[in-house]
Amino acid sequence: MSNIDSNYYYSFPAVRGQQAGKPFYIATCPLRIIPKIFMYDEEEVPAELRSQRTLNKSRIPEMARYLLDSPDDYVFSALTASVGTEVEFKNSVENPNLGTLVVPMDAQILINDGQHRRAAIEEAIKESPELGQDNIAVLFFVDEGLKRSQQMFADLNKYAVRPSSSLATLYDHRDQSSEIARYLANNSKPFLGFTEFERSSISVRSNKLFTLSGIKQSNRTLFGKGPKEGFTDGEKAIAVKFWSKLNDSMLEWQQVQNKTLAAPEFRQEFISAHGIGLQAIAFVGQCLLKLDENQQIGYIEKLGKVNWLKSNPAWANRAMQHGRLSKAVSNIFLTAMQIKREIGLTPTSEELQKESKLLNA
Repeated sequence: MSNIDSNYYYSFPAVRGQQAGKPFYIATCPLRIIPKIFMYDEEEVPAELRSQRTLNKSRIPEMARYLLDSPDDYVFSALTASVGTEVEFKNSVENPNLGTLVVPMDAQILINDGQHRRAAIEEAIKESPELGQDNIAVLFFVDEGLKRSQQMFADLNKYAVRPSSSLATLYDHRDQSSEIARYLANNSKPFLGFTEFERSSISVRSNKLFTLSGIKQSNRTLFGKGPKEGFTDGEKAIAVKFWSKLNDSMLEWQQVQNKTLAAPEFRQEFISAHGIGLQAIAFVGQCLLKLDENQQIGYIEKLGKVNWLKSNPAWANRAMQHGRLSKAVSNIFLTAMQIKREIGLTPTSEELQKESKLLNA
């Protein structure tokens, strides 16, 4: 494209390909120029005149912090962009699809996918300019107008499926609560051999009892941790000890482990075979960890004597709603309150007020 002035263009190492009869280009761009050349539609533009969703600014600080906290091992997937003018591809002599993509500096380049990554890159570079030397892959399409850009956004997001929370826990090596959950699932009863690692629900015929995400959430509850809080090695040891002691008292768990009770039958009849039971026990366990060891053991032994059958009227409107288990946070709390009574722990006045409000709602 000889009409591009050599003083007014960007050049990117690129690979040329073809989709649906149209060329596209995969280029590498330094992070430092991403905020300068890639635009996103302004929020005030009506949705019908935009080619993408409104920027969710609340997501940006977390993504920027991810870049800043992991400069040596972060991973950002490619951006997808539309160039609002013709481009030039200067291919190499050896291969016609390898070369340099030439884009005019005055071209409008809109991001079809990755506007939050772009904004996070901009924020991270402000705090850590050296990140600007890194590169990111960009998939360039030559724009064919608003209608085509909107369709590209729809197509790119149509089949995007978030991984299950259990699979995300399995693969997340930065999150300490995920690390503890994986350790328990692979090394400690009652989870060893009975954890579903990929899905966040368990199929009817599965021989598993607990999901990895359920174990992670239960440990957060056990220590009263928020999603962003970490765990110490001491807390990890306490978690291992707590669940192991509990396992020694839970007869049905032991029967499943010894294969005298089938896991599907256990899940069908008992709330202690489900995430709501595990999290409610963890809620009670948070109180038990404040007691001395002898007191803890006494209450944990009482947990093993609780009637965990779904048919137990004590679970009505708590773990059970209209004959079915409920995983709602309010039901976990109400179940925990009943467990406290079952083992002789007195709920606090604040807990009693909350319980009364929920039951009368």
